[in-house]
Amino acid sequence: MSETVRIEPGGDGIWIIAPEGAPTVLDAAAAIDVLVLEVVGGHLSWSLLAGQTIPAAVIDDVELAQDWLWAVYGERIAVATSDTERGETEFTDVAEPAVPDLVAAAWRLGFAYWAARWWPASTIDGIAALDDRLLDREITALRAQCEPLIGDDESVDVPASVEISTRAADYALAAGRGADRPAGVLSLARGTSGWDWRRCPPGLVDASERAVSWESTRSSGTTTVHVTAVAAPQLGAAAPPHLRPRALITTPVGIAETELDLVGDLWTGAITTPSDAVSTVDIYVPGVGAPGAPELGGPEVRRQIRALATARLRRATRADDAVDAPLLAEIAAAASDSDF
Repeated sequence: MSETVRIEPGGDGIWIIAPEGAPTVLDAAAAIDVLVLEVVGGHLSWSLLAGQTIPAAVIDDVELAQDWLWAVYGERIAVATSDTERGETEFTDVAEPAVPDLVAAAWRLGFAYWAARWWPASTIDGIAALDDRLLDREITALRAQCEPLIGDDESVDVPASVEISTRAADYALAAGRGADRPAGVLSLARGTSGWDWRRCPPGLVDASERAVSWESTRSSGTTTVHVTAVAAPQLGAAAPPHLRPRALITTPVGIAETELDLVGDLWTGAITTPSDAVSTVDIYVPGVGAPGAPELGGPEVRRQIRALATARLRRATRADDAVDAPLLAEIAAAASDSDF
């Protein structure tokens, strides 16, 4: 396990160690495939989709980080980073971890935290949800292995899981069929889409690109947009009011917004709109994510993450001792799903 990294001072006592093109916590915006781990004296990060195993580091306390820099990057880089009087703006060296098992455990811990937030559970696309209790248990074990990196003062609080039995075909049909219309109501248009995963907490809305559907209807001179979003497979009860998703409907002449109610396993809502045309329908929970912030990669990155999750579940059915071997929660999810 070795890789060429660049080492550069970032100003104000900050040092950056990173493989070429690797994301760091200093980036203006983070892609949803970035794993991040807070460590003593800084942060480590990895690109999941790029298959990165040597982390990037942003170090804000070089003295504290010296306890683990040698283990993660090797002695040469640890010494170079400690020498803040070098006066160089940037140089490169080869990272050769002195304790590869610690680097592997750090990646797995970063991935476990990522999976707790971003795992793309989907009834429609057949991606099984992870058992939060198993994920919590593995996070606790990995934190113990990573104590030289992270210290021992952080508690873990992962919500308990619930089991839901579903059929993908039923939800795909429900999401796309639109509202039941009484006589005399004209259907103007309909559409299906995904949603920005950054705008809802985990476990509320199915991660499929077909999870959100809408239909615009006209009756007695009034245009109404009906919105349906498939609930996440692990959602077992209605969310508290402050976590209910909302639909933001953008039209060429204005915006309309409505709260969605959980009916069975579907979030549904309807609202009159100022135009017969619908430009976009966005699903979000107020206060979650950054409104208007650009989504790096958008639907294509979400597609890649779903493909990666599916591949990992398939791997979970056989022995695997690689750095990125499936977690216990992935192994259990694969065992519970006949597709894997």
